[in-house]
Amino acid sequence: MTDTRRRHLDRFDVFAPHAAGVTVRIDGQDFAMIPATELEDHHPRGLDPKPLYSTGERGLQGWWTLPDSAAGQVPETTVRYGYVLSKTKDPGTKKEQKITSEVLPDPRSPRQPQGVHDLSCTFDAHEFQWSDGQWNGKPLEGAILYELHVGTFTPEGTFEAAIEHLDELVELGVDTIELLPVNGFNGHYNWGYDGVAWYTVQEEYGGPLGYQRFVDACHARGLAVVQDVVYNHLGPSGNYLPQFLEIFTAGNSSWGEQINLDAWGSDGVRDLILDNVRMWVEDYHVDGFRVDAVHALKDERARHILQEMSQVAHQTAARLGRSSYLIAESDMNDPRMIEPVADNGLGMDAQWLDDWHHAAHWALTGEEQGYYEDFAGLSSLAKSYRAGYYHDGSFSSFRGRSHGHPVDADTHKPWQFVSYIMNHDQVGNRAAGDRFSQYLSTDQQVLSAAVLLTQPFTPMLFMGEEWGASTPWPFFTSHPEPELAEAVRKGRIGEFARMGWQESEIADPQDPATFDSAVLQRSERDDDADHARVHTAYGELIALRRSTPELTEQDFRSIRAVADEASRTLVLYRGELGRVAEGEPREGLNGVAVVFNFSDAEAKVPAEISTQAQTLWSSGDVQLSAGELGGAVVNLPAYGAAVLRV
Repeated sequence: MTDTRRRHLDRFDVFAPHAAGVTVRIDGQDFAMIPATELEDHHPRGLDPKPLYSTGERGLQGWWTLPDSAAGQVPETTVRYGYVLSKTKDPGTKKEQKITSEVLPDPRSPRQPQGVHDLSCTFDAHEFQWSDGQWNGKPLEGAILYELHVGTFTPEGTFEAAIEHLDELVELGVDTIELLPVNGFNGHYNWGYDGVAWYTVQEEYGGPLGYQRFVDACHARGLAVVQDVVYNHLGPSGNYLPQFLEIFTAGNSSWGEQINLDAWGSDGVRDLILDNVRMWVEDYHVDGFRVDAVHALKDERARHILQEMSQVAHQTAARLGRSSYLIAESDMNDPRMIEPVADNGLGMDAQWLDDWHHAAHWALTGEEQGYYEDFAGLSSLAKSYRAGYYHDGSFSSFRGRSHGHPVDADTHKPWQFVSYIMNHDQVGNRAAGDRFSQYLSTDQQVLSAAVLLTQPFTPMLFMGEEWGASTPWPFFTSHPEPELAEAVRKGRIGEFARMGWQESEIADPQDPATFDSAVLQRSERDDDADHARVHTAYGELIALRRSTPELTEQDFRSIRAVADEASRTLVLYRGELGRVAEGEPREGLNGVAVVFNFSDAEAKVPAEISTQAQTLWSSGDVQLSAGELGGAVVNLPAYGAAVLRV
C-alpha cells in the first residue's frame, strides 16, 4: 500500500490500551480496527517515530488502526466519525467482564462541528496554503504581549473578525498575541478553561481553518502567536477521555480530578499532551505557549512533564526552521521553573510574575483583601522590581507559611518574567469582573500604563486595557446542563465570599448578559476623550520603551527602586543609575529615572538625578528643582508619572 493511502487510514488511529476491540463508525458505516502492532513500521496518526515524540519511544502498544483492506471503502473527503469500544469494565483489574461503549468522539479530534458531545470530523491540517514561509519566529525578549480572548475581542467573536483589528495592535506597538484557550468546550461561549477536547479548535471561533488563517495573518504583520494551553485539568462536561485511557489519578486539584502524569497508565496521558504540543507548533505554526497553572501538574517521575514539553516544543520548532518558547503560569516562586533542562531545571523559558502584579495592584488601588494583604506598602513593589519574586523565602500571611526562593541575578534575566497590571484572571476573578476603568480615574489609568510599560519585565496588556475599556470581563459560562450551571453559580458565590465580596456583587456566569457585557466596544476608544487619552498614553509609552535601551536592559543589577511610604511615591532607576550601590557617588552617571506619584495630591519627589535631566515622557506638568541635599526634586501632579534621562 502506498504511503498516501496508508496515511488516509492512519488519521483514524486511536489509543485505547484496554479495549478488547475497537470499531470506528465513519459516515454511518462500521469498520473493525486492528491493533497497530499487527502492521510493520506503523506510526500512529503518521507521527514521526524519532525520539522527539514520546509515542515513538513507547511503541505501538495500545494503538488501534484500520487494516489495509479498508483503504478502498473509507471516504477520502471530510467525514464524521466516532468509536465504539469493547473493553474490560475495570482496566485496573484482571476481570474479563466486557462492556460496549456508546459511539464516542475522537480523543484527538481535530473538529467537533456539532459540539463536544457529538461525532468528530476529519480535518487535514496540511492542506492550508501558508504564506509565512519567511517567518522564523520572534523572541520573547523585548516583546510586548497582548492577551486576547477570541469570543469577546469583537462582537462576532471569530478569528476572521479578529484579523480585521490586527493592524490596530501593530500600530499600537504590540508584537505578540497571547490567545486564551481555544480548544473545544461545551456550550457556545466560555473563558476557555473548561476545555475537554485538547486537539479541537472551538467551532464558534472559526474552527481549525479559522485558526490557521488567523496565525498566518498575524505572521504577515510581524505578530507572533502564543497559545494558552491547559493540561492541568479538564472541563466538567464532554470529557470522554476516561473511556479511552487513564486520564485521571487519585486526588484532586483546585479545578477537579487530578490529571494522571505519573501513576499507572500515565504513559498514554503524557503522549496525549506531548503530541498536542507538537500539533500546535507543526500544524498551526504557533510561536510559543502559555502553560496554565503548572503548579497543579502533579508529576513525581524522574523526568517532569514540563521538561518533556520543553523538548518537544523547542525541537519541533527547530526542525521547521522556527523558534518557540514556553511561559509558565506558576505561583511556586521557584527559579528552577525557568532554568534549562540541561541544568536540571524544568525548561520553561519564562513565567508569569503574580508577585509584581499584586504589588502594583496595591500601589494603584490600595486594595488589601485576599492575597493582596501580603503586598500592602510600596516597599513590596520596590522589592519585586529589583528581585522579581517578592516572596523569595519570606513569610506569606495569605499562605500561612514562608514561600519562594531568590532569583539568581547571574542566571536569570528580567525578560523571563511576564508581568501585567490586568489579565483575564486578575479581572475575571473579581466579583463583577471590573477593570481599572470602572474604579480608577483617567489619571490613575495613565499612571498604571506608565507602571506597566517602564517595568523591567516583559509587559503584557489585557485586551481593551490600552484604551481603558469600560466593558467588564467577568467569568462567564454557557453550560447547557441545568445542574452544572447551578453548581457553577454556587461555586463562584463561595469562592468570592472568601475574598470578602457579597453575593449581590457577583455576576451570574450563566446569564447571557454577563457574556455580552464583556464584548469590547471600540467606538468608545475614538469617541470619548478620556479613552483616547489612555490610548495615546499606551502608544507613547510602548514607543518610548522600544527607543530607550535602559528600560529593557536585561540585568537585575541595573534595577533599583526607592519607595517613600509617607508620600506614596517611588523612583525606579535603570541603567548606570540602577547599578550604583547605596553610598556610592552618583555624579556623572547615565541612566533613566522613572518617578511615580501614587497619591491623590501633588508630590515633590527627591531623585538622584541632575536638575538638567531630560523629560522623555510625562503624564502631566513636571518641574525639576534643586534638592537641599543634592540631586533634584521632581514636582509631579496627583497620580503623575515621568520618565527622565540623565
